[in-house]
Amino acid sequence: MSKRIIWAGSAIMLMALSGAVQAEVSQGQLNTDANIGAGIAQLLGEERSAMSGVSQRFDAVAPRPDVMRAGKSAVKMASASEIETPEIDYSRNWISAQPAAGGGEQFQCLADVLYFEARGESVAGQAAVAEVVLNRVESPKFPNSICDVVHQGGKSGCQFSWTCDGKTDRVSNQAAYSQVAKVARALMDGAPRQLTDGATYFHTPAVRPAWAKRFTRTTQIGSHIFYRPRVRTASN
Repeated sequence: MSKRIIWAGSAIMLMALSGAVQAEVSQGQLNTDANIGAGIAQLLGEERSAMSGVSQRFDAVAPRPDVMRAGKSAVKMASASEIETPEIDYSRNWISAQPAAGGGEQFQCLADVLYFEARGESVAGQAAVAEVVLNRVESPKFPNSICDVVHQGGKSGCQFSWTCDGKTDRVSNQAAYSQVAKVARALMDGAPRQLTDGATYFHTPAVRPAWAKRFTRTTQIGSHIFYRPRVRTASN
């Protein structure tokens, strides 16, 4: 009987010790898990902080798409401003406010034709003659440079009479030449050609050239009447 009591007591003691050990292990495991969890949380926090810094640095180097779109718009606006064509209002005040003009051979040829053909015209009249010259340069029916257009000849004579009238092409009015030079510079720099509706011919009212019947009259400015080729349609 006493042995059974001793055995039972021993068994109870072993079970108690086992439970205590298990409880200690469980508590230790919980403490370990808590430590691991805290460590992971700390690592995640550090990673988020590091990634935030990387994101800021990346934005500085490569902006977000919305920022990039805004940037492109700004660039386009800047580009448009840089290539904006000069405005011209064809007034004496406007021409007087322009700086002295200069340029190379092609500029010289345009300034010359304006001087000898239109120095007595208004600023608009001079610009209109310049439009004719430049329209011819762009037409496949004429030479492709200003000087070649101005000095073009043929069986019917020179395109601009002053180039082959036998007179000395001497500039005697420097003030007038300075003005037409400014007009030439403005047109060559891209001022809009809005006066003659694409005209490639002109003449004075004092003459009635036969060729005028084959073209469409677009306008008259001062002492020049302007024409452009007729637009052909499928019906004609």
